[in-house]
Amino acid sequence: MRLDKYLKVSRLIKRRTVAKEVADKGRIKLNGILAKSSSDVKYQDVLTITFGNKILEVRVLDIKDSTKKEDADKMYEILSETRVNP
Repeated sequence: MRLDKYLKVSRLIKRRTVAKEVADKGRIKLNGILAKSSSDVKYQDVLTITFGNKILEVRVLDIKDSTKKEDADKMYEILSETRVNP
């Protein structure tokens, strides 16, 4: 599944266009390598997402084309969440 679609379906990022912009700005790493929005996400991959003042590291546990809001958090496991001082 494409990275931007996975981020939207898992609700890590609310909109696919925003997910694409974040990836294209170089704020997402897939298994330690800078990822594009079209990068392929697979089971057990590790995503590192840099939001404004937060770095979120998650492991992919499930890949679905669509999911309910209450099941979205079962698609990933949070490995670490770090605050960055501005």
